[in-house]
Formats: sequence, structure tokens, C-alpha cells
Amino acid sequence: MSEADRVPSPAAPPPPPAVAVVVAAAAAAAPEERKGKEPEREKLPPIVSAGAGATAGLDRGSKGQISTFSNFISTVSQKKEAAENRSSPTHLVFPNIKNVRDLPPICLDVRQKQRISTDTLSSEMKAPALPDPVLPLQPKTMKDFQEDVEKVKSSGDWKTVYDFYLTTFDSFPELNAAFKKDATTSFNTIEDSGINAKFVNAVYDALLNTPQDIQKTVLKGIINSLLREWKGPRTKDDLRAYFILLQNPQFNNTSTYVIYAHLLRQIATLVEADHHFLVHWFKKLSQKRFKQLVERLLQFISLRLFPAKPEEFPPITKCSWWIPSASKVLALLNTANGLVHPPLIPYTDFYNSTLDHIDLMEEYHTWQSFGNSHRFSFCQYPFVISIAAKKIIIQRDSEQQMISIARQSLVDKVSRRQRPDMNMLFLNMKVRRTHLVSDSLDELTRKRADLKKKLKVTFVGEAGLDMGGLTKEWFLLLIRQIFHPDYGMFTYHKDSQCHWFSSFKCDNCSEFRLVGILMGLAVYNSITLDIRFPPCCYKKLLSPPIVPSDQNTPVGICSVTTDDLCQIMPELAHGLSELLSYEGNVEEDFYSTFQVFQEEFGIIKSYNLKPGGDKIPVTKQNRKAASSRRG
Repeated sequence: MSEADRVPSPAAPPPPPAVAVVVAAAAAAAPEERKGKEPEREKLPPIVSAGAGATAGLDRGSKGQISTFSNFISTVSQKKEAAENRSSPTHLVFPNIKNVRDLPPICLDVRQKQRISTDTLSSEMKAPALPDPVLPLQPKTMKDFQEDVEKVKSSGDWKTVYDFYLTTFDSFPELNAAFKKDATTSFNTIEDSGINAKFVNAVYDALLNTPQDIQKTVLKGIINSLLREWKGPRTKDDLRAYFILLQNPQFNNTSTYVIYAHLLRQIATLVEADHHFLVHWFKKLSQKRFKQLVERLLQFISLRLFPAKPEEFPPITKCSWWIPSASKVLALLNTANGLVHPPLIPYTDFYNSTLDHIDLMEEYHTWQSFGNSHRFSFCQYPFVISIAAKKIIIQRDSEQQMISIARQSLVDKVSRRQRPDMNMLFLNMKVRRTHLVSDSLDELTRKRADLKKKLKVTFVGEAGLDMGGLTKEWFLLLIRQIFHPDYGMFTYHKDSQCHWFSSFKCDNCSEFRLVGILMGLAVYNSITLDIRFPPCCYKKLLSPPIVPSDQNTPVGICSVTTDDLCQIMPELAHGLSELLSYEGNVEEDFYSTFQVFQEEFGIIKSYNLKPGGDKIPVTKQNRKAASSRRG
């Protein structure tokens, strides 16, 4: 950017340095038709205090900053006159966006609900419904816009295209007028945003190929829109405007990050009901556009953590709300991705490898101390943390717990005036190779209080100290024996190459509990087990996702579909899908009943799916019940 772009217009006295950049941006973007409007419309939304305790790691800002911004209001009118005197788009003066650092402080917590949504109020508290605002006339259709862009290639005159961008991005109502399918329809449904997505994509794709003055005009219009003061709850048209602006490809450039951060902040502070709409609109995006949004947010977080040029951004103490705001919006996208089957992008695309290089344990301890409130931690958003980073957190936390539990045992022993023993610092397992499973089950049952100590294994009748090798051997031998098909606890499916539970020992809960303890001990002691369960098994383990405080609360209850069955028995799942979609006579063509056959130790056994199932034929009317029972 040239030095001339940074010089204030001589038509007005130079503003204070702290607001010079924002003054130039707002003044240059103000169109003629807004002359004479109240300057108070240019303020940011009012800030709601959450009390002294709720800081969320966000910066309040200084009093000096707030008073400095108030000086900005007094100079807007003078700057507007200078902007109106510029008759040609080529004379637009756009500030250096990367230096826009003096907007007023942002809200104290991205999770704080600043505004009350009318959806959450009781009928007695609701004010009379106001009529929907009248939107400006739709300036152009998608066909008109594409024709204007084509004409530029032959004429070289960008004025028509420039006027379109100037008008469209000037305000939220103009955005809705341009991109809404029908300006007279409210489109309050969750599934349909009412936005012409193809038109939005065409406008943004063309934007990157336009001259710099047009691109600057768009950013100035966004600044004006974000600076406007809002009274009352957001409307669905406001949500559409946020939805459209978030897809702007200009935000890939670090020079626009200050504007991008304020856009993310306003989206993050919307009420939960508004986030619900955005989530369902996000899932309707194409895979390409959705992935671009995720990559843009991840890049924003990474560059804020490790900036290539620190001078490009405000000091971290003044913009500590950037990363929490971006993480909140990223969480909305992750939720939307989980609502689509199959997901728009793999869950690994949400991983931010930059986080592998921060102090993960500090993040973890912050999360442990403050939970999901007060202070920000990346552990509040685990979907962005890679498997490698999670492994480091779990391993170090386990080591610290082992030390803490061992120290507590030693203190208890000394307080009772008993002689300390080094063996009390470990979970000592003494087992016989010939009775490996039974001895292990007995030892783990007797020593439940020591499960969080470091594991130490001794094979009876064998000399040697466990320096880690005996522990790994014990796990290997035990898992190999338990998961062997002849043992009867699990079966191995060659088609899916995974293990599943056998019905032969389904009543022996103690041995299955042993498997669960083994898996927990392996994770706790950083041992990798060669166990291949299908994803639906972990889906049940994570239901509910939070461990209930009441031990009597049922766990592992979740809905499963033929897609889950396909992960274990693909042939059976395919057969059931054919049964469900068959259009002919199901009863005569399939000749099937509510009875299944299963091979166990070379013997084929039959099981009725319901009383008298072997005499109940599967028909077109009851086939859904039959397929669900078989699954």
C-alpha cells in the first residue's frame, strides 16, 4: 500500500492517531445517501458487563481507549465531506487495515449471552411484534451481475461492477436485498437460509479478480456494518448477513484480520437460538466452501498464536478475545459437520497442528481449574486438538497422578507410624502364566484402590525386575488369550477385520469388566494394545459423553443404524438394506422369518428375534422391525 493511501484528507484536521485509521475507513466508505444521518449509528454494540469474576481470558481494554473512540464520532461528519468530493472510484483512500487497532474493548466472554432472544422469553414478557423492516430493492440478479463482469473484459470499465459492490456490502439490509431469494419472505425455517448460495459464490469468486479499490470498498462497507449500533435482538436477516460475510475470501489475507476478528466476535456472542440457525445453515454449504471456512479459521488461530510478522497485529494483551471468538465459531462448524452423514469433511480436518507446540499442560490445568467458564482453554474445544497432542496431555497427566497417589500412600503410612515399603508406591501384579486370566482378575479385584499407581508386574517363579518389559508382556499375553476366538468372549470378523462381542459368554460380566479395566490401565500406563473394535463400539462407550455422577445411571445406550452394522458385518448390512428397499413381494421372494442363525464353535445355532419368531414371516409391513432386530 502506498504512503499516499495513509495520508488523511486535507479537507479536515488530522484526527488523533488512535482513531485516524478507523476514521479514514468509515469516511471513505460512507455513500452520499447516508449524509445527514445521526453519527451515533457508527458505534459498536453496547458492552454488557458480566461482573468482575468472568474474564474468560478476554481483554476489557483501558478507559483511554473508550474515550479515544468517542473522539471518532466528532470527526465522522468532516470526513464524510472529504469522501463525497471523490467522484471516481480510483480516488478512494483505504487505510492500512492491519493497523486498525483502536476499536473499543470487546465483550468479556465469548460464551456470555449479551442480548436476550425473543425465542427464550415468556409470552407475558414479549413486546408486540414489530413489522419486518422493508428491504431495499434487489439491485441485480445473478445473470445481470455475470453479464456486467463479462462486459468489463471488453470495455475495461469497472464502474457498474464497482457500484454493485458498493451498494451490496454497505449494510445488512443491502446484503439481504442482494442475496435473499425473495425479499418479501421471512425464511424463518432452520433448514433453509433463504439465501441464493450460487449468487453469493459468484460474487465472491469475482471479487478476488477485481481492482484493489473495489476490494477496499467491500471491506469499508463491512466495517460500517459492524460499527452500527444494534437495538434489540438480532433478526433472521442479521443472521443471514453474518452467514454471508463469514464466507468472504478476503479474510484469508492477514491485513483484514482486525475486521475478521470483530465479525467473529459478533457471531460468537449471539444467543444460543441464533447459533442453532447458523449451524443448520452451515451444513447446507458445499464441501468446498465448508472446508474453506474451517481452514480460514484455523489459519486465523495459528497466525494469532505464532505471527510471522508480529507488527501486523495488535498486542496479544489487547486482542486476547480473538482466539476465543474464532474457536466458538469453529465449534459451530464442527457441530454442523456432525449433523451430516457422511460428514462434509473428516473430523481430522478440524485439527490444528499448531497447538502441538504450545504449553498443553497449562491449557489442561486451566481447563481443570475453571472448566468451561471464566477462562479460555483449548481443552474446551477438544476437536481442534490432534491425537498426538491429546496423547501428550493424557500421558503427562497420568504421570502426575501416579506421583500424587504414591506420595499420598507414603504420607498415610508415616502418619500411622508404620514402616514405609517401596512396594506400596506401585500397583503390584503377581500372576502365574498358567492361570493368567484368573490371577489377573483376582489381583485387579483385590487392589482396586491402587489402580492409579504405576503398574508393576511379576510372574510367579521367575526372577527379574519389571522395567517396563514385563508389563508389556503381561498385556500382550492377556489380550491375546482373552481375544482368541476359542476363549469365547469375542469373535473376529474377517470382512471388517475387527472384533465383536460373542453371545457365548455374554452373561459373564466379571471377565468383560476385566477387559474394560485392562483398556483403562493401558491408556493410563501409556501401553498400546492391539485391539480392533469398530467405531460403533466407541460410540457406545461415549454415550453419554460426560461420565454420570450416579453409578446407577445407564451408559452405552445410543441409537445404531445399518451404517454401524456395516462396520462389523458388511454382508449382513447389505442384505438388510436390500430387504428394506425391495419393491416386490417381500414375503414370497425372501421367504424369511424372525429367526437368525449364528455359528458358535463350529455349531450353527438358531435364535428367535421375538417369541415364536420362527413362524412369523417377514413382510413389507413388518420388515423394518425385522431389520432392526437383526441389526
